[in-house]
Amino acid sequence: FIGNLWYSVGAYMHAKDFTSPLFLVRTCEVLSSCTTFSLVASLESSEFNTSQSHTFRIFCMFTWCFFFTITLLIHILSIIQFHSLIPISWKNLTMTVAALGALMCLSASVVFPWIVIDHQRVSPRFVAAAVVSCLTVLAYTSESYLLRTQAHEQRGYMGSIPGLLKILQLWGGCQMIPLIVEEAPGLHNEYSWQLWISCTSYSVCVLMCLVTLVVILGDFAGRCLLPFDRFLAGFSLVGVLLYMVATVICFTKILQLRNNGPNTKQNTELVIMETVVASITLLAYTVDLAFSIKLLCDRSHA
Repeated sequence: FIGNLWYSVGAYMHAKDFTSPLFLVRTCEVLSSCTTFSLVASLESSEFNTSQSHTFRIFCMFTWCFFFTITLLIHILSIIQFHSLIPISWKNLTMTVAALGALMCLSASVVFPWIVIDHQRVSPRFVAAAVVSCLTVLAYTSESYLLRTQAHEQRGYMGSIPGLLKILQLWGGCQMIPLIVEEAPGLHNEYSWQLWISCTSYSVCVLMCLVTLVVILGDFAGRCLLPFDRFLAGFSLVGVLLYMVATVICFTKILQLRNNGPNTKQNTELVIMETVVASITLLAYTVDLAFSIKLLCDRSHA
């Protein structure tokens, strides 16, 4: 049986068009992400900026390793055509991985040079890792474009504008994890309430994104107690409110750090990064809420 199975797979693989754009970009994603984390793993600890903790290094390595693993699995399943056996919406899964991989690898490509930028001597391996990481971003962006240009029934919900906005929302929540971890030790005790409110807001929004993603990937929309469009509109409204609070807190922290003197340069950079990401994510939730309201209005008038 195993011999017949491998013979069938081999026959299919010979018939497969290995020169298709989708096959080539996924191969590039696997090779470039593997090369990136291999180069970074070979760097010495002394080559990193000691003023930053290991949080961002862990974040970068996790990003490259995670998307290497999941892209490799998707690539193999696509080649042997076993993805139909998985109880997951394949078109939504591939679009989610491609778009989220582009955003997460872009963040890693920006953060990684930042944690070593204070060093006057930069090793060739560091430069090579930064360049290959940028190539990984281009590969995931290319796959997102290829999947986005497919027919509507092939790209699924995550290939639509509301779906891409939800991926952007999930990306924003993921960026907050290392930023909050880095900011926490530098905050004064009287400002700890700001940290708790921000953490609560980000955690609730990430949880809502994950629930939405599970419902979409598992094709559970028809089993929801509420209509799925109202379900999404409610999540978008909650996300707008929570990120409005978090964004106001971010601007408040910037003013507080400016008044605390010049010894807070590192925390100021972190808070500015958090403010930028929070503002982008708030914009994504706002536009998503507008799409949800428009959809509800159109269906009510139909």
